[in-house]
Amino acid sequence: MPGVFLLWVGLAAIGTGLTILLAAPGFAVVVVVFLLLLGAGIWTALRLRGRHRPTPRVNTPRSGLVGRSGTLLPAPGPGLRVRIGDSEWPARLPRDIRVPEGPIAVRVEAVDGTTLVVRPE
Repeated sequence: MPGVFLLWVGLAAIGTGLTILLAAPGFAVVVVVFLLLLGAGIWTALRLRGRHRPTPRVNTPRSGLVGRSGTLLPAPGPGLRVRIGDSEWPARLPRDIRVPEGPIAVRVEAVDGTTLVVRPE
């Protein structure tokens, strides 16, 4: 929400308006009251934001690939490829497993960068 910062400007303006309504101070005092209220609002927003910051899970390979099943494809090059859904990913097997021949069903165990660590099912 790109306009959320305007909330704090608006609240500071309302607070400054109430100050003018109640006390009728000079211009310099009005400016100082507005800046203090705006600073307090921004400080409060930053404190609240720091507590409730979720971990981003969108557009990361880990966001839903671990545990999914796919097919290990015969690759023309030196690396392995896995098809999961409609996407192909670079893959590797754990060190204790030899590369099987032909397409084989695999399950994703982990993600290492953009390479999937898979194990035959």
